[in-house]
Amino acid sequence: MNKSVIGLIFFYVSFSGFSQQETQKKESNIKTYTPSKLLVKGQWDIKWFNNLYTQTKEANAGGEVIEDLPRETYFTSSIDIFTGVSNTNSFNVGVLLEIRSNAVSGRDALDVFKFDSDIQSSRSGLTSIAPVIKFNPIKDVGNFTVQTALHIPLITDESNDNGVFLDQTAYTFQNRFFYDYTFPEGDWQVFTELNTEYNFGDESSFANKTFVFTPGIFMSYFPSQEITVLGFLQHQQRLGDFTQDFTALGFGGKYQLSSIINIELLFSDFVRGTNSGLGQTFNIGLRALF
Repeated sequence: MNKSVIGLIFFYVSFSGFSQQETQKKESNIKTYTPSKLLVKGQWDIKWFNNLYTQTKEANAGGEVIEDLPRETYFTSSIDIFTGVSNTNSFNVGVLLEIRSNAVSGRDALDVFKFDSDIQSSRSGLTSIAPVIKFNPIKDVGNFTVQTALHIPLITDESNDNGVFLDQTAYTFQNRFFYDYTFPEGDWQVFTELNTEYNFGDESSFANKTFVFTPGIFMSYFPSQEITVLGFLQHQQRLGDFTQDFTALGFGGKYQLSSIINIELLFSDFVRGTNSGLGQTFNIGLRALF
């Protein structure tokens, strides 16, 4: 093999590697695979998301703020698994799991990570499972998707004899509507979500026969393909036998650790509400897409 042939092979391999790096860079998962994007057939998306909510004040039915209450902390660890099953990239199926650990009566916020079940002040366990489908209802709008799930409770008592709450025992029929738009320059992206829920099936549940509407808007800026910083606004309105609402503001960021894995950090503050706690959430998530 002469030197010219070797040189051509070296050039091809180098150029091919460079092109693949550029393509990978342009297709960073945190920018491309928002919740409104569907997976191709055989692709998998696994997300482990952890939410810690803690409060020492709440708003009553009239919106009046009551402060200096004993600390209550509620931790939710969710595992979402999706895969693509359609040749036309228009239909995904999956399963959602939720594990909860709650600590009340003034216990430290980090006590939720003990996952104990002190009858006086804490409870923990796997609380729900949900089969889920995700689809694109409008073929000409590929960045608009709908996610439909039925959350099945795995516990029989929302609260124990001492009033320590774990999770609702009503079933939840949930529909989430996702849409995103990337501005022409490519550095900014807006993502919107409307979450709707109908809770039913258990007359003893506080959530039974209630409807929930949760709109949210997220604005992201990409200083690079591997990093995004974002701010968001969310509002939740519960109607029916039990009424409740709250508004939260937050910010955070994502980082693409590798071509497969990214990490997400979020913080939010509940700025107002009625029949609601007024605390803060601290969130961390890991996502693998392959």
